[in-house]
Amino acid sequence: MSTAHGARARARIEVTAAIKDEARRQLAAQGAARLSLRAVARELGMVSSALYRYFPSRDDLLTALIIDAYDSLGESAEAAHEAAAPPFQRWISVCEAVRAWALDHPHEYALIYGSPVPGYTAPDATVPAAARVGLLLIGIARDAHQGSALDLPAPADALRPEAERMAADLAPDLPPEVVTALVAAWAQLYGLVGFELFGQFNRVVEDRETFFRHAAGQLARGVGLAPGPR
Repeated sequence: MSTAHGARARARIEVTAAIKDEARRQLAAQGAARLSLRAVARELGMVSSALYRYFPSRDDLLTALIIDAYDSLGESAEAAHEAAAPPFQRWISVCEAVRAWALDHPHEYALIYGSPVPGYTAPDATVPAAARVGLLLIGIARDAHQGSALDLPAPADALRPEAERMAADLAPDLPPEVVTALVAAWAQLYGLVGFELFGQFNRVVEDRETFFRHAAGQLARGVGLAPGPR
């Protein structure tokens, strides 16, 4: 690589980062629905045509921000995960990391788990990053299941076809009842975090850290994990 080419590549990385940083500032100030490439360009002292060389549309910029947010959340959860710890404790650690990340990044959390952005549909490119926390939780249940079946009731007859489909798509090596419990726990985890972050726990829950740890433990029990080593 020539020196000039390397300098251009570094400059592109720096400008891309600056665009994203300004876009995140605008998300915090006015929400994703009002994100504007022209406004971002104006704040950075760029002409709009120059910014379009980095992000051809608002949706392309939103997609980049969404992937970054999911990856940041996934990295935090993975960093908190201790593979040598008992499954129950690993589950709690991952859930607490999700909560901590959301409290530190409220606007990015709102972008990925808040109200949909009008006119925007997330492309398939967001799926791998979005799946990181879910796959981590599936892995914990998988490790707990190996050599010791998780004690969960079989799905109701009406749910069995859907339970078997989800198991085939998400974790073919786990029983359908475990996968359905995991999907429900995954949704409840983000519901708990969202209630705290968006103010629904005001005047309801005061010691939120203790409450969250208790609730995360209930979710763990719901997927068949028990406190203590397995």
